[in-house]
Amino acid sequence: MSWFNKRKAPKKPIGTRTVKTEGLWEKCEQCKQTIWKKDLESTYNVCPNCNFHFKIKANERFNLLFDHGTYIEYDRDLQSNDPLQFVDKKPYKTRLSDMLLATGMKDAIMVGEGKLSDKVVCICAMEPGFISGSMGVVVGEKITRAIERCVEKKHPLIVVSCSGGARMQEGVLSLMQMAKISGALAILDRKHIPYISVLTNPTTGGVTASYAMLGDLNIAEPGALIGFAGPRVIEQTIRQKLPSGFQRSEFLLQHGMLDAIVNRKDIKTYLSNALNFFGL
Repeated sequence: MSWFNKRKAPKKPIGTRTVKTEGLWEKCEQCKQTIWKKDLESTYNVCPNCNFHFKIKANERFNLLFDHGTYIEYDRDLQSNDPLQFVDKKPYKTRLSDMLLATGMKDAIMVGEGKLSDKVVCICAMEPGFISGSMGVVVGEKITRAIERCVEKKHPLIVVSCSGGARMQEGVLSLMQMAKISGALAILDRKHIPYISVLTNPTTGGVTASYAMLGDLNIAEPGALIGFAGPRVIEQTIRQKLPSGFQRSEFLLQHGMLDAIVNRKDIKTYLSNALNFFGL
């Protein structure tokens, strides 16, 4: 009867199954719902629950607007030489190197030429992942060159802004870009060449105070934060509570500072119709 006392050999543990979920989900900043990333991509990175428009990269913006995602990129290799030798938590040069590794870009804007609904256009799209899309000397130079190219070729200009404003690491040199770009846009205006400004979340500071609000047509995505100083700064200065929705695109449209609010999925069609209106 020894077989009654025979112990069974312990089962070998089966390897623990792990499912990689990191990077597969996104949490909406507005409604706090968790969204399957592929579902989000299918809606142009717009929340299917509340219509919140996520930030998108500059190259994604180009793929959205240019026909077949085909374009010629200009001035890709322009980069800052750290004129002020600025140091905050880290040297500015180190910060620029980190941003290059993170975004694959040398500064916070892409400039390209291609066709939008068979119409040749120049598009400048800001990169929110590069020091918050801030405007420095390189951003100012690339936009100015784009404007000059539009004057020469008589192509319409579209600038998609997504920026925290002037870049503090470049000080007054950054602020000078406001006047530089605005002066170039005045020449474009005198040549009767259309300029359409697309404002996305957020568009603030010196970018709002210059080229972002100088379009022949100023349009914005829904819910975009648009302003010079932030709402907390204004409230602390005037010691008053701001109205609900203050500085959001819907508020600006209601008060005559925007011409239209357009959902991301409709933006290419809207721009095409606008160019037709301009006679292009």
